[in-house]
Amino acid sequence: MPLREKSIIERVRSQAKRGAAVRVGIGDDCAALRIPTGHEALVTTDFSLENVHFRRQWHPPETVGHRCLTRGLSDIAAMGGRPLATFLSLALPQNLPQSWVDRFLAGLLRLADRFQMTLGGGDVAQSPAGILADIVVVGSVPKGKAILRSGARPGDPIYVTGELGGAAATLRLLFAGHKSGPKLRVADFPQHFHPEPRVAVGEFLRQKRLASAMIDISDGLSTDLAHICAESGVGAEIHAESIPFARIGKPSHEVDLQSALHGGDDYELLFTAPPGKSVPAQIAGVSITEIGRICREKQMLLIHGAARNKLLPQGWEHFKPR
Repeated sequence: MPLREKSIIERVRSQAKRGAAVRVGIGDDCAALRIPTGHEALVTTDFSLENVHFRRQWHPPETVGHRCLTRGLSDIAAMGGRPLATFLSLALPQNLPQSWVDRFLAGLLRLADRFQMTLGGGDVAQSPAGILADIVVVGSVPKGKAILRSGARPGDPIYVTGELGGAAATLRLLFAGHKSGPKLRVADFPQHFHPEPRVAVGEFLRQKRLASAMIDISDGLSTDLAHICAESGVGAEIHAESIPFARIGKPSHEVDLQSALHGGDDYELLFTAPPGKSVPAQIAGVSITEIGRICREKQMLLIHGAARNKLLPQGWEHFKPR
């Protein structure tokens, strides 16, 4: 059973480091944040739900905390912003061991420390069923400089960071083991258990004015590219042979095209750049790959050898019939 609410809050308060961005943190009705002069705030929120985004029998608590915060950090990265503070609301079932909560917080705070962020507050409640974690991340970006989804123009090359499909392919292995899941070593499958938010890459692209539009790949390449196309009023052509496929496991094996196209939880960045811009092959130690081009005609095409087929968004979407 978890500790009582006040005890959990005090435990979190003792572990959360105070950062320069948080003037008033845990202990008052609201947090007071310092936004750098000449900047505007970025705010994002994401649920992590038991048996939707994670399963206790598959995911160690530390990885659940890491993944929970990664979801918000990746959104800040996609706007070219810098994270400042995070807020966590937890709903916990009565039969959950306090050790699970402690390990979850350890994973979340370890990632927060890497980005010099403060856990500035949140809430704790009792859940009638599973675990629910709602993460809020606040960041900042120079006024008017956030990279939006709506800036792509015909002729812009399309790029992705890192490699795609590893998280979805790992999840398939977990499902293949049915309820208990196969015995996967967490360290051998970092794409799924410890995804890396590309904050430094996003900041670099904004500072160098390289990206015309950007989004993070949380729902799958096909679905997130469709978001850019919809917001920008354009279409796209993707070359299947150019997509960087992840390798998973030990011994490692390459994921398939379907995982790379439609698998979610990659938390890589998908961006476009104006023609003629010199985009490095690597930024902050992360590979950058050109995979296609923005088109005037409002449809997405997948070019695979001599074949040109419509590319439909088939990534993750809540409430979609399955």
